[in-house]
Formats: sequence, structure tokens, C-alpha cells
Amino acid sequence: MKIIAHIYTDFPQKFGIPRQSGLVKDLTGKIVFEPEFRSTDAVKGLEGFSYIWLLWQFQGTDRSNWSATVKPPRLGGNTHVGVFATRSPFRPNNIGLSSVKLEKIELTENGPVIHVSGIDLKNGTPIYDIKPYLPYTDCHVDAREGFAHDVKEYELKVDFPQELLKKFPPEKQTAIIEVLKQDPRPSYHDDPDRKYGVAFAGFDVHFTVKEDILTVFEVVPFVE
Repeated sequence: MKIIAHIYTDFPQKFGIPRQSGLVKDLTGKIVFEPEFRSTDAVKGLEGFSYIWLLWQFQGTDRSNWSATVKPPRLGGNTHVGVFATRSPFRPNNIGLSSVKLEKIELTENGPVIHVSGIDLKNGTPIYDIKPYLPYTDCHVDAREGFAHDVKEYELKVDFPQELLKKFPPEKQTAIIEVLKQDPRPSYHDDPDRKYGVAFAGFDVHFTVKEDILTVFEVVPFVE
């Protein structure tokens, strides 16, 4: 398959990225096409849709080590379920699928650039395909949620001091708080003294978690 584009986001690393698209609506990204696909004709009519599907490439996964069962982090990291009952990146093929909101299509001298929100992708992720989301076929209101039903409402409370939050531009502040609410840690981590860091929008956000309260204690420039 050919890579048609790359998406550019505020996440230089995997840690901290929401586990599903749409969980943090303020997370944005822009899709820039490869030279071969920079055609305005290729996106003609796409502006009429509110959401799009992205088919993309998981990065940093070894397909030769895929397993028939995985341990979803939201189930505590110690419960095995079938890989095809999850959205784990450790799959026979390194293909991801995300439903994101189409904000606008910008026409530039380098072709169309698609701006989206509700992303769950690392900066520079390769895109294989883009398709419109069709609510009359893609939305199933009577769908069962399996084991995901029991963990979908889980969130942390976030204590983010204003003097640290103000290091981010105003349009990024809600997004980083919502990212932290999703609890980036593996679910089997429960050490209140352990320090974590999420790289986001040029900064490294350091925090601890105790009794479902995430406390940010430092925000420093991100160094690759």
C-alpha cells in the first residue's frame, strides 16, 4: 500500500496519546499529502462531511511478535482477551483506524491540507487512506460495547497549577488537561511516588497520581 499523507500533531511520543479517537475533542492535527496525491480534485466534496475515517500505520510495532491474546491497559493489564477483540497496536498488520472530526480543508500552494480534531495519532504518522464517515451506515445506536462498557467513564481529577498551565498557549490548555484526565499510565501502575512525563506541544508535563488525583508539578521544554 502507498502512504498518501502524514498527520502532524502535538504528540512527539506515544505515551499520553488517548487510547481512542474522539476522547479529547480539542486535540488537533493537520494532514499533509505526499506530492503524488496533492490534488484538489482528490478532496472535492469532502468538505460536505463532518467526520472522516483515517486508515494509518502503527509505528514502532513488530508484526513478527504479534500474539493471539493481549492485555488491555484499561482492564488492569492482567486480563487476556483476543487481539481481534481489542484495538491494540500489536496486531498481524500494523493498520490503525480512527474517526476524526473534519474542521476544514485548506488549499495551499503545496496542495490541500486537511485540519482535523479528536485525534489519537503521533506526530508524523503515515496515512494510508481517507474515507468519509457516513452516519446512516457507520453509526449503530444499538451496538453492544463488550468489556469496554465497564471502563469508558474512567477519568482522573487533574490538579494543574495555573502558573504551569499558562506555559501553553490558550488553545492548547484544555487539550492537555483532557489528555491527563484519560490517565496515560498503564493501569497496573499504582505508585503515588512514581513520576511520569507526557510530551505535548513542545513541553514535557511531569506529574504524579495518588488516589485518582493527577498532580502536575513541573512543565519543561521537551527535548527529543
